[in-house]
Amino acid sequence: MPVLTRLIPSPVVVDIRPGALDDLAGVLSDERISHSGKLAIAVSSGSGARLRDRIAPALPGATWYEVGGGTLDDAIRLAGDMKSGHYDAVVGLGGGKIIDCAKFAAARVGLPLVAVPTNLAHDGLCSPVATLDNDAGRGSYGVPNPIAVVIDLDVIREAPVRFVRAGIGDAISNINAIADWELANRVNGEKIDGLAAAMARQAGEAVLRHPGGVGDNDFLQVLAEALVLTGIAMSISGDSRPASGSCHEINHAFDILFPQRAASHGEQCGLGAAFAMYLRGAHEAAAHQAEVLRRHGLPVLPEEIGFTVDEFVRVVEFAPRTRPGRYTILEHLDLKPHQIKDIYSDYAKAIGS
Repeated sequence: MPVLTRLIPSPVVVDIRPGALDDLAGVLSDERISHSGKLAIAVSSGSGARLRDRIAPALPGATWYEVGGGTLDDAIRLAGDMKSGHYDAVVGLGGGKIIDCAKFAAARVGLPLVAVPTNLAHDGLCSPVATLDNDAGRGSYGVPNPIAVVIDLDVIREAPVRFVRAGIGDAISNINAIADWELANRVNGEKIDGLAAAMARQAGEAVLRHPGGVGDNDFLQVLAEALVLTGIAMSISGDSRPASGSCHEINHAFDILFPQRAASHGEQCGLGAAFAMYLRGAHEAAAHQAEVLRRHGLPVLPEEIGFTVDEFVRVVEFAPRTRPGRYTILEHLDLKPHQIKDIYSDYAKAIGS
């Protein structure tokens, strides 16, 4: 019998613990990512810059690049600045925008990326996608996975708590995304990658069912691991399907229709996931998700992030247009505005206010 297997694209190093940042130089050397210490380190003007003084003495051969924002132009400029440096690797140190800029720039110059996030706002820290603002709004660009992910839980605890809450919403939304993938399989025969689905689902369930809170290291460990596993699941499947369904369509619709008023990615995805679970008839699951989101201080009703019911109805109606070709419960039901409004009324009553 032949032995069949496959290679899974994943980081060489995943180091998640308190104090991990202090060992960054040793990790890069021990894992042969950078023997010479010649690194290009992209930092934000905020959290990343504040950590520079702490770790710079251990990285004397590094060149530091301050990145102004999270645009495609910023990422292209960063790549251009790094071209002549003869570096071993690129380190992205900061929030999601800096990590995504560093991902894109590293891919452009052909160097491995080390992701060192300073918050847990979403699952992009280990995904094969860089999301960058461009002239048309916002685009997603395919990039290699990070070669290493280093998450210092002490640093995460110092970030504003809203970033941790956003990560919770994004992780829990995996459960709805997998339900949408399974629906597409039943109705349209869309192929499911079982390993990717299992990883993403279990990552979401681990966060959903953990009794801890945003101030607990044990909970932050589980959340960080869930976000990393979700990124790897997307690499395995070759797209964002394991983590992006109707919940993310609703999130994108908020961003497109109300760009100046939209809440965080994770807040909108969590709310969208709970509502989408209700739409598919999983009322107990929707109520449980809403209960957990509320416990962590996340919104479950549009009014809680400043939107009226009519605006939310508009968002849900528009949502399928944000991802043409992706089949979710929204495309399946093809609801009219009055139907969305009626179901939302039932949802709001079911989860309580």
